[in-house]
Amino acid sequence: MNQPRPHALFLYFTILILAASCADTDQNNRLTTKEREQGWTLLFDGRSADGWHLYNKKNTTAGWIARDGTLAVDTVNKTEVNDLVSDKVFKNFELQFEWKLSKNGNSGVFINVLERPDLTTAWASGPEYQLLDPAHADNANPVKRAGTLFALDAQKNPAVAKPAGEWNQSRIKQTEGKIEFYLNGILTVQQDLTAPAWQDSVGRTHFKNFPEFGKHTSGHIALQDWASGVAFRNIKIKEL
Repeated sequence: MNQPRPHALFLYFTILILAASCADTDQNNRLTTKEREQGWTLLFDGRSADGWHLYNKKNTTAGWIARDGTLAVDTVNKTEVNDLVSDKVFKNFELQFEWKLSKNGNSGVFINVLERPDLTTAWASGPEYQLLDPAHADNANPVKRAGTLFALDAQKNPAVAKPAGEWNQSRIKQTEGKIEFYLNGILTVQQDLTAPAWQDSVGRTHFKNFPEFGKHTSGHIALQDWASGVAFRNIKIKEL
């Protein structure tokens, strides 16, 4: 019986590996039939930054790039730091997304963001779901770990982010100003943005100097461009 030639075997296994890789990529940034029926929509199609723009700059996404099925900060070509903001405004919603960071990476996702010329940053109005590499020095601060409501609420239940280069799963739910954060399936934050206790908490932080911070229960969603690389995929939302 004729034996396969070595180069033929190599080609065969190479094709199998590539096919498996493509299949894995094709599973991302897609909705199942059931998800569509439930009302989920994609905020990232896996190929472009359509549906997003830079904060206070409507017609550009410069500094961000859609590459290899991810929406990521372009660490090679960017010339300035700019957060990326959803074109649409959301009020009651469930948001799911996956994220990974570079070593010692630090980023975040903001909700209820206002866009106005007098507000120069997304975080001047929008509370932040913190994204952080566990190796980062800020991980020692309970209100700055991944899955926290940055600088305000520590984790309700212990949850550990995966290290740099690995994908994490996050979920944000908001109903009439009541929010829940989840990190890798674990509930980490519950907060009521309409309660007097919330504004009391804000008043004890540096956010007290930003009069619009945390006072709104609808707005844009923003992805933070910080000092190091961050990438997102499977960003999807269901309006409630």
